[in-house]
Parts: sequence; structure tokens; C-alpha cells
Amino acid sequence: MDRPLTHIARELGIEPESLRVWVKQHEADHGKRKDVLATAEREELKRLRKENVRLKKANQVLKDASVFFATELDQTQRR
Repeated sequence: MDRPLTHIARELGIEPESLRVWVKQHEADHGKRKDVLATAEREELKRLRKENVRLKKANQVLKDASVFFATELDQTQRR
């Protein structure tokens, strides 16, 4: 880049920090930065976090059902 980001940002009518963030993201998306998640990685992380929440809920349901049925089975064996 031949000119400072502040000059380009001023010409575009945006804040220099916004342009810096966009440039960093563009560089990450094109494999030029490893300190910032690429957009695809960010989307995958979001999807995996949602899936993790869903699986934790499903696991809790299974645990609760297991306790319920174990209690029921124990009561029928005592009779």
C-alpha cells in the first residue's frame, strides 16, 4: 500500500480504525494473517458453539432419563 490508511479512510469518508479492521480481515481471509480468524473459521466456530450447546442439552436429557428409568427399574425390582 503506497498511502497511509488514514488518508484512504478520509477519502472514503470512514474511520481509519474501521478500514484497519477490514484490511486485517481481508488479509486473514486470504491466508496472510494467522493472528485473526478468517471469516470461514469464525462462521465454523459459531456453528460449532451452537452445536455444542445443543449436544449438552441433549446429553442432560439423556442423563435425566437414565436416572428416571433407573429409579423406576429399582422400584419394580423391590416389589
